[in-house]
Amino acid sequence: MRVNPDMSGDLVAEIWRTQEQQQTSLLEMSTGKRVNKPSDDPLAAAQMVANSDHSARTDQYLHNVDTLTGQLQTADSALSSVVSAITRAISLGVQGSTGTVSDANRQQIAQDLAGIQSQILSLANTEVSGTFLFGGTESTTPPFTLDSTSPTGVVYNGNDQTNTVQIADGLNVKTNMPGSQLFQGPTANVFGSLQQLIIALQTGSTSDAETATNALRDAFDGLTGQRIFYGNTVNQLNSTQTFLQQEKVSLSSQATTLIGADLTKSATDLTRAQTAYSATLAAAAKILPTSLLDYLE
Repeated sequence: MRVNPDMSGDLVAEIWRTQEQQQTSLLEMSTGKRVNKPSDDPLAAAQMVANSDHSARTDQYLHNVDTLTGQLQTADSALSSVVSAITRAISLGVQGSTGTVSDANRQQIAQDLAGIQSQILSLANTEVSGTFLFGGTESTTPPFTLDSTSPTGVVYNGNDQTNTVQIADGLNVKTNMPGSQLFQGPTANVFGSLQQLIIALQTGSTSDAETATNALRDAFDGLTGQRIFYGNTVNQLNSTQTFLQQEKVSLSSQATTLIGADLTKSATDLTRAQTAYSATLAAAAKILPTSLLDYLE
């Protein structure tokens, strides 16, 4: 058997090795990760890139869902108030179309309806954080303005387009209905019917007021039917949110499996490395020159 007469090289190498083991264990304990750089485990590091990308997409989808849910709930709440306002307008229309109402009362009812018209206009211009909800894809300006010269009493400044947002891989949802469809559509001409009723009470006959009231009932039915979109979409968002939250838990578990450190093992490894380091230094103290040993310490 050959004996190496010069053990200084082996001792120095062992000192460096035990120092590196200590640093590795300390890093694992401080970060909670066993893979802190790609060279620690190239395969796990590569898989973590995909995991991180998937997790980032999921976070964005959850943000989209939260934002859309708030907007849709606000829109539905506004439409609920519109429905209540139309119900009041229909009641006034029935009152004004009876032959026993005086001209003065008819004018007063018309004024009350004009107030309801302004209320519905305000609701149709509902916004969330500067985004108008009923302007189609034109969401930066109020979609409706009063205009007494218009047959409907208002002017629509939006468009007939809709927005879509991705809420999961391969899943996009429509996020709005244009105000022209909700308030001026062929089956739900809220503003047109209301303006017709106001004019009928101001200058028309009892028959005209009755016809306008019936048209307002049709608008009520049409708008109520279209509100289903908001409830259905919110339900879809809630289901997707549950799925995405479960996906986040799964991705987190996967990340822990891929790169998570066993802290008990890291602590044990640290203790062993510290013990080996001390023993090596003790051995080196008997062999290595003092100046070199001071450098290594």
